[in-house]
Amino acid sequence: MMHRFLTATAALALTAGSAAADAHAAYTLHILHINDLHSRIEPVSKYDGTCSAEDDAAGECFGGVARIKTFIDGKRAELEGENVLVLDAGDQFQGSLMYTTYKGDVEAEMMNAIGFDAMAVGNHEFDDGPEQLAEFAGEVDVPIISGNLDLSQSNVLGEEQVGDHLIVDLGGARVGIVSALATDTVETSSPGPNIIFQDEIDALQADVDTLTEMGVDKIIALTHVGLPADRRIAEAVTGLDAIVGGHSHTRFSNTEEGAEAYPTTVNGVPIVQAYAYSKYVGHLTLAFDEEGNVIDASGDTTLLDASVEADAAISARVAELAGPIEELKSTVIGEAADFIEGDRTVCRAQECAMGNLVADAMLDRVADQGIAIAIANGGGLRASIDAGEITMGEVLTVLPFQNTLATFTATGETILAALENGVSQIEEGAGRFPQVAGMSFAFDASAEPGSRVSDVMVGGEPIDPAATYGVVTNNYVRNGGDGYAMFEAAADAYDFGPGLEVVVADYIAALGGTYTPYTDGRITVN
Repeated sequence: MMHRFLTATAALALTAGSAAADAHAAYTLHILHINDLHSRIEPVSKYDGTCSAEDDAAGECFGGVARIKTFIDGKRAELEGENVLVLDAGDQFQGSLMYTTYKGDVEAEMMNAIGFDAMAVGNHEFDDGPEQLAEFAGEVDVPIISGNLDLSQSNVLGEEQVGDHLIVDLGGARVGIVSALATDTVETSSPGPNIIFQDEIDALQADVDTLTEMGVDKIIALTHVGLPADRRIAEAVTGLDAIVGGHSHTRFSNTEEGAEAYPTTVNGVPIVQAYAYSKYVGHLTLAFDEEGNVIDASGDTTLLDASVEADAAISARVAELAGPIEELKSTVIGEAADFIEGDRTVCRAQECAMGNLVADAMLDRVADQGIAIAIANGGGLRASIDAGEITMGEVLTVLPFQNTLATFTATGETILAALENGVSQIEEGAGRFPQVAGMSFAFDASAEPGSRVSDVMVGGEPIDPAATYGVVTNNYVRNGGDGYAMFEAAADAYDFGPGLEVVVADYIAALGGTYTPYTDGRITVN
């Protein structure tokens, strides 16, 4: 297929941006986009977790669907008469009690209220199986697409719920939208055996070819595969005009230090994302010539801080929906046979009962994935739990950060370095102290930092520095938080598992509802 190859001059224009190019455009398309909302219906803190009403009133919170509504409505008004698409690159599900409580109903309601033109399927849309995605698809007025899913064997999902691609008639032109979902969704979520995943590049190329043969010469890929895969797609798939992505939660900005350039151009194809958790909205402007070639790509993300006033009607509806969540916090999920020690002065200096509970729960959740070791930072444990009934509210008090389960592989040498980091600041009561499961170790706090750890055992055997181990932690630690920089470049990393509070609650329930706290000497002080 021959389709819209860019000259070197045109490719340069994509990165530089050009008012002149826009002025000479035969067609201009504005794409407003979000990705990886993860059920952050309410505003979030600067750490992407729960934001209290008091902090929000003080202007210290970000995002939330009411701010998204205000921002997109404002852009639509500003761009009245122009060609505007509003896109979601997937993962509306999972990440807050709004999803735990309503299982997608709230996300569907808010997508309809905001008015999206298309949504990609994210891996977390399968967290409760294809049945939940099918129910969600029946509630939203938004076309849902994912072109690399073979649904022919499914009696739950079909093309009426999830299409291969989409054509939008806009301003006298036909704009094609193709999509793909990460093939490792079979490992990171629960699509079941009847959803067949095809190679992302092959499927996208086939859909682009189909649209091209239909005479569509403006084609956008709305993907949920992550930036590294988007780069490969840009290199391999011919005929794409832009990629609007998600899954890797990548920060794109032309003003924030350390962010990817917006857009980032690979092989002449502009690529964008808008981080995650409702915090940002992206605005990509594409200028096309008469042959359908992109001659300019420009834009940026906007941080939805307190300067963006929340839509009053949406805010009121969200407050109404939050009522039962307060009830959920009082829901009894089990019983503690004894006091579960979670005090910071204990859990940041030695093995503690709360650390064992959390680390055991983490490891239990992913043990069938070949994971052998769990590491939980003591600073992530914020409270103890008294003997007697355990409520969801108490679990949320212990684990308030909405951290997600993160898995990866690492050498024994890397794990030893992580443990050394974990015990390196005990004198300061630092939160990096490692609570563990699947392993044991000793340390000498009087030794020099970096040489304190000894007697490390994994599965009852001495750790092998040259061997590779599967590890589970939380997304904060995996991304270098609390000094765990050795995990930032870890292999096979996946940071977007279920919420840690859900993992712990499920673990207690699976034990029959009664949990007996304990310590067993897995961490010893020399």
